[in-house]
Amino acid sequence: MVEKKLVGKITHFYPKISVAVVELEDTLNVGDKISIERGEESFEQVVESMQIEHENIQQAEAGQAIGLKVTEIAKEGSQVFKVIE
Repeated sequence: MVEKKLVGKITHFYPKISVAVVELEDTLNVGDKISIERGEESFEQVVESMQIEHENIQQAEAGQAIGLKVTEIAKEGSQVFKVIE
């Protein structure tokens, strides 16, 4: 059974570099599988790259704003869920 846990919300998206700014409400790690959802639109990906202040990080905590490399367009206001299988 697949479970989803809300970890944050997208506050900005930079289309030229495919990076979303995510305000985190929970811990997120490189290697985690996530689902980005807004209304009927959604896509899943594995976290391959995260940054804070242009520095690569492996883990981010609740309360931090991170830059997340995404594989598709991630609209502002989209929710980010960690997929737990």
